[in-house]
Amino acid sequence: MDVITSSSFTSISPLIFDGDNYQVWAVRMEAYMEDLDIWEAVEEDYEIPALPDNPTMAQIKAQKEKKTKKSKAKACLFAAVSSTIFTRIMTLRSAYEIWNYLKSEYEGDERIKEMRVLNLIREFELQKMKETESIKEYSVRLLDIANQIRLLGSVFKDSRIVEKILVSVPEKFEASISALENTKDLTQITLAEILNALQAQEQRRAMRQEGAVEGALPAKHHENVRNNK
Repeated sequence: MDVITSSSFTSISPLIFDGDNYQVWAVRMEAYMEDLDIWEAVEEDYEIPALPDNPTMAQIKAQKEKKTKKSKAKACLFAAVSSTIFTRIMTLRSAYEIWNYLKSEYEGDERIKEMRVLNLIREFELQKMKETESIKEYSVRLLDIANQIRLLGSVFKDSRIVEKILVSVPEKFEASISALENTKDLTQITLAEILNALQAQEQRRAMRQEGAVEGALPAKHHENVRNNK
């Protein structure tokens, strides 16, 4: 089995920020820069101390590492934004300044974040599962909204997603939901449990429909042969 090393991750290019979905980009960039061991230069705008007379090799190495981290962090952020965003940050002197500028510009203050959370919650509540959707597709849609709310710093429990699924899936899933009601406390059921139960019903229905189609084909063929005699 191949071992995944740090270099495997760092070979992946960072996500390019174009002004949308700042919270997602920020989380990914933090992880990316931590893997590169340059996040320290973003968190703190530290000063690089001048070397004393007759510096030791350790002092020279330490100073060089601090300089390298600052320059790499700045270059990394420059490479991780679109050309439009780049023109707004290119005069900033450090990764620390760049990061904080982007945060203040695109994350917004607490009032704006609260408004975004309210809009996302409203969007979540309005979701309905389409007849053509699978449970997996619907749950991914709900989780995407929930995770956006969480990224804005608000608590959004999986239990709310479970409740939403229970009241918004089509009637064809009523049998599975009734079976769960008879065997479990629905206030304690996990998201994984409800999804597994509903997906299992989907699979059984798909297998029955497939079997019905396969069974109908020989019967149709037999009927055509008999009619042609």
